[in-house]
Amino acid sequence: MKKILSSVKDGTGFDIGLVLLPLVFLFVMSGLPLVYNVVMSFQEVDMFSLGSFARPFVGFKNYVDLFAQPETRPILFNTALFVSASIAGQFVIGFGLALFFWMNFPGASWLRGLFLVSWVMPGLVVGAIWNWILSGDFGVLNFFLRELGIIDGNIFWRSDPHYSLWAVVIANIWLGTSFNMILLSVGLSGIPKDLYEAAELDGATMLQRFFTITLPMMRSTIGAIVALGLIFTLQQFDLFAGITSGGPNNSSNVTQYWAWDLSFRQYDFAKGATISVLMIIFVMIASVVYVRSTRHEVRG
Repeated sequence: MKKILSSVKDGTGFDIGLVLLPLVFLFVMSGLPLVYNVVMSFQEVDMFSLGSFARPFVGFKNYVDLFAQPETRPILFNTALFVSASIAGQFVIGFGLALFFWMNFPGASWLRGLFLVSWVMPGLVVGAIWNWILSGDFGVLNFFLRELGIIDGNIFWRSDPHYSLWAVVIANIWLGTSFNMILLSVGLSGIPKDLYEAAELDGATMLQRFFTITLPMMRSTIGAIVALGLIFTLQQFDLFAGITSGGPNNSSNVTQYWAWDLSFRQYDFAKGATISVLMIIFVMIASVVYVRSTRHEVRG
């Protein structure tokens, strides 16, 4: 006991405690549920055995049954399309805004702060807002598209199977663009101005400076943003709950919403856990990409 008290006094035990307490918290709140979810994906689970850890072991039966379902492939395709389109849209628009505000004109900081409103808003609130914007009868988006002459009649974004997934993609791009803009702005601010001045003296055009200086110097930042975008997009649930509820006929359904639907609507907890395990694998891959992208920055 005296040794423990002396270690606390000299600072060693206190440092260990500062590290140990967060690790215990993460293990209890994240590690154990994660292990429980993985174990449940290899078991037969129903409403009566949900409260028990000792359940019949079925091996990979849940995985085989999941991929045998006819809706699995369309939902996986929807997920890939949703993630790819969202990340691409957020990155392109966010990069354009970052370059725009990089010019540092009067009021740039104030205007940049307004773009953060979308990022700090809860997902369900964003879903409710876009639910009105995308309304087929009185939506603002249809009004502007008709005024611009792009469409003749109303598009029912939420109920048309051809547009329902893109309705959520549009809302998600709006939600995550500001996050991309801020991170890309930080990356741009770290590029030395001398490189651009030297390239300009050598006669390099604006486009040449962008591809030979900006993009190479932003490589680690771009990698981190894409990895974080993959993680955040795979976690996106609120927009689907607030706009389309995965319908109609699974046309806008994705894995994260399907896992919730199977678990808490259809009470097929084993299949819901199986989908979650598959998503965890993709998130872990994205996490490795993120760590490798930021490793140079951390060391530097």
